[in-house]
Amino acid sequence: MIPVRGFEGKKVAVFGLARTGLAAARALAAGHAQVVVWDERAAARDAARAEGFVLEDLTTADWTSLCALVLSPGVPLTHPAPHWTVEKAREAGVEIVGDIELFARTVAAAPAHRRPKIVAITGTNGKSTTTALVGHVCRQAGRDVRIGGNIGVGVLGLEDMHGGAVYVLELSSYQLDLTSSLRPDVAIILNISPDHLERHGDMEGYVAAKKRILLNQGKGDTAVVGVDDPWCAHIVTEITALNRRTIVPISARRSMGRGVYALQGMLYDATGERVTEVADLTRAISLPGRHNWQNAAAAYAAARALGIPEQVAAEGLLTFPGLAHRMETVGAIGRVRFVNDSKATNADAARQALASYPKVYWIAGGQPKAGGIESLADLFGVVAKAYLIGEAEDAFAATLNGHVPYARCGTMDAAVRAAFVDARADGEDAIVLLSPACASFDQFADFEERGEAFRAAVHELAVPAQREVRA
Repeated sequence: MIPVRGFEGKKVAVFGLARTGLAAARALAAGHAQVVVWDERAAARDAARAEGFVLEDLTTADWTSLCALVLSPGVPLTHPAPHWTVEKAREAGVEIVGDIELFARTVAAAPAHRRPKIVAITGTNGKSTTTALVGHVCRQAGRDVRIGGNIGVGVLGLEDMHGGAVYVLELSSYQLDLTSSLRPDVAIILNISPDHLERHGDMEGYVAAKKRILLNQGKGDTAVVGVDDPWCAHIVTEITALNRRTIVPISARRSMGRGVYALQGMLYDATGERVTEVADLTRAISLPGRHNWQNAAAAYAAARALGIPEQVAAEGLLTFPGLAHRMETVGAIGRVRFVNDSKATNADAARQALASYPKVYWIAGGQPKAGGIESLADLFGVVAKAYLIGEAEDAFAATLNGHVPYARCGTMDAAVRAAFVDARADGEDAIVLLSPACASFDQFADFEERGEAFRAAVHELAVPAQREVRA
């Protein structure tokens, strides 16, 4: 745990008692703040009470007694409307912060010799893979690495800091909206495409949230930014004009005179006086596809900014074991391979998976995002058949009608069974791909639970299939 500094003896309210909220409450208490907590869910309040936290109903509390409100990133700050806690805090002049901001202030309050290195990573897609990849490369180089934020452990639940540590943090746009003083040694913006617009109002608001990761960087810091989409390309132009930091553009689409880029799977370093070949990423079995090559370019650039030698960084990329729910092979039955890409919660993320295979039996659907899957029309040719689940079933069927054969399956189990029957009848090597292009909340608690349901369905298929082979 990282005890939070700067709130000693002050009353701080924590609203939202899921993973990050509880970690923040524990860390504030460890830093000797006077902590009160609240959640609209009775079960969450009971769990906090069992840990010994003081519950205070914030609907009737005296807000003038509070120094700050620590808000869960899942609670609306501005759109579609400010949450009632946000309105009460603003009326009382109470500062609203998130757990990343508490971490940033604690780092800033530490003596210089105890301050760790920070690599902060955001983007619409690829954040989790890149965060884990940077952490892996740093560990392979012998660094003391802690990985958290929007992945795994909430940042304040990580081991306490020291001057030799490296914190590798995945940051969502929701977390960045609540952060004002973080200064990463390396800030990465991988890519930006429309997502979470209901929480940011419009694309301008979403891009502004992502750009907050660069807010406090200065001389000696490094910004690693993808240039394969127009929003990020514009950000590079903006920050180049400021001339405050080292800028490393990254691309998986084109060669560049300066930066790190991947072409046809070969990673190149063009940050020095000459261009060097770094690694053949086609050998990295856990990093298939052009989108993963962009992730690798970003991880390599971050590693080099931290002083990790070129060859050590390259070896780290090639030995990365991959992440669950991100183009993860969960099993094979005969010539049919099952790939779990449950993390693909929007069409742009699903695009990365669809573009990585010549033909797929595609399981898609869930709680739909704005625009559905219409933007994927240019990839419908790789879909042998689609198997639709969840709330998006009708909308996706309408989009696919006349272009791609599809089946309305409703549930994950039914979709996996139907896809396997068709893929096995193909008679060739075949891929059954779960890449939903949707949120999971209509049928599952989160994308992890959805991915585990896919894995379980595949394993249920495997047992009778193995019996059939033995017979």
